[in-house]
Amino acid sequence: MQRLNIDLGERSYDILLGSGLLDRVGELLLQVLQPSRIILVTHPSLLRLYGNKVLAGFKKQGWTTDIIEVPEGETSKSLHQAEIIYDRLLDFNCDRKSVLIALGGGVIGDLTGFVAATYQRGIPFVQVPTTLLSQVDSSVGGKTAVNHPKGKNMIGAFYQPRLVVADLDTLRTLPQNEFRAGLAEVIKYGVISDSSLFEYLDNNAEKILQLDHECLAHIIETSCAIKAEVVEKDERESHYRMILNFGHTLGHTIEALTGYSQFIHGEAVAIGMVHAAKLSRQLEKCKDEVPKRLCELIKKCGLPTQWPDLDSQAVIECLYHDKKTMNNKIKFILVKKIGSVEIVEDMPEAGILKMLQSQV
Repeated sequence: MQRLNIDLGERSYDILLGSGLLDRVGELLLQVLQPSRIILVTHPSLLRLYGNKVLAGFKKQGWTTDIIEVPEGETSKSLHQAEIIYDRLLDFNCDRKSVLIALGGGVIGDLTGFVAATYQRGIPFVQVPTTLLSQVDSSVGGKTAVNHPKGKNMIGAFYQPRLVVADLDTLRTLPQNEFRAGLAEVIKYGVISDSSLFEYLDNNAEKILQLDHECLAHIIETSCAIKAEVVEKDERESHYRMILNFGHTLGHTIEALTGYSQFIHGEAVAIGMVHAAKLSRQLEKCKDEVPKRLCELIKKCGLPTQWPDLDSQAVIECLYHDKKTMNNKIKFILVKKIGSVEIVEDMPEAGILKMLQSQV
């Protein structure tokens, strides 16, 4: 088991990575918390797959567990679903020492974290990510949120988990498209911070897609270490942490304008990264080879690169609703070279429109 620490003073916590950790969640939780009550939040399919292991671990510690099942899909990241969970927590008489366990991917983690941040002004929660995307990205760093019809993650809070337990064995039951979507976030880390990770992905894509354990352990640990470093420098995204949004500015727009139904998050991010790189080249921020290499790696990982058929003005309008937009100025993350990006404080509409029109 690998242990990484996120150093945020009194909000510090560990990320535990390894195999066979699901039935140890109770034991590992006991090392950091003394819960008055345990509430497991998960999808029905994940409850069937992993519920017995996790619940047995809690039972071993003498805890009974209440279970809240959340429907699958991005549409569950909503205020309506959060309200349903609040109702259940009140029915269970949960207090401030009750602990929420988020067993699932980004939807479960974001939703559960948001509920934990807001129920009784904050109760502890633990992330048990079961997808590659959540293991390398969404479970780490304390961003919690639900979506709004006008934009993704518009209603949320910065609220750190007390522990992250990532069992690599869960990736073996993950649908192939979900696994590939998670690779988009790993590619992102290579682009923004670590050219050697990018090279590793390029050289080992086939083994990674075959779920080679050594390769998976390496890319997950490296990704978490990069994210930990960024979060420690800028927990609340005042500036530097925005580099983690490379590909997401356009990706979130794609998701919103296609009703969160055409692409899963990582697929939208993959498309967003390709076109952010094309925009970077258009603005002479990088050489021709950068978008070319990025596009080739994304294709090698089985992810989409083609810009969908979206109205350009609708894209611009959506970008103005992006959380990074301040004083009506669109902020954008552009790539300078593999391993280095730049935060542009005021991206002109004309540049974005030119890039979009070049895709037609």
